[in-house]
Amino acid sequence: MKVEHQNEAATGPQMCKTIEVAPPPAFPSRHLPPPPPEKVVATVPVAVDDRDREGDDLFTPPLNFAMVDNGIFRSGFPDSANFSFLQTLGLRSIICLCPEPYPETNMEFLKSNGIRLFQFGIEGYKEPFVNIPEDTIREALKVVLDVRNHPVLIHCKRGKHRTGCLVGCIRKLQRWCLSSVFDEYQRFAAAKARVSDQRFMELFDVSSLKHQPMSFSCSKKYNN
Repeated sequence: MKVEHQNEAATGPQMCKTIEVAPPPAFPSRHLPPPPPEKVVATVPVAVDDRDREGDDLFTPPLNFAMVDNGIFRSGFPDSANFSFLQTLGLRSIICLCPEPYPETNMEFLKSNGIRLFQFGIEGYKEPFVNIPEDTIREALKVVLDVRNHPVLIHCKRGKHRTGCLVGCIRKLQRWCLSSVFDEYQRFAAAKARVSDQRFMELFDVSSLKHQPMSFSCSKKYNN
């Protein structure tokens, strides 16, 4: 049914005209036009160069990699698959918080790229036997605060607990509130967050380090 309205201004009082529209006649299916052909999309195999396939893994960051601040990065223990990615950071130094001897392949990578290693061995015990040595964290902080060591990568085994404690102390120096410090720690530690780690960060005294220059702040840039 079709309804037409005429303009009242042009034709006087509004009129409504009803027009019956007859349905189209039914034709036998043999008289209907054939349906349009369906569009066929052909899939053509494309050869992939082995070099392109390998390129997908060229820049693989280490586990739990993240930027902490200008010139400061964090992660889990890097291996040979991460070396190409680390080269893009232009690192000057690496802070390792694991006590085990540094792997030979990693040492070769550091030597070939002029990267200095600072190793502060902290045992990776599980609760309730966790013991984060305050003096060791304090010495590691001095390395982090020295911009001559930037860009610097901080890492432990998984980039969660020992690295999280050191980064948490950096945040205290930056005057982050404790809730924000804990939130960041928990993002990396997830279900394995430790109350003892958070207690350590809460009680850690940064007053002796406040005289250290804070030129690594996000608001400033470092020079290569």
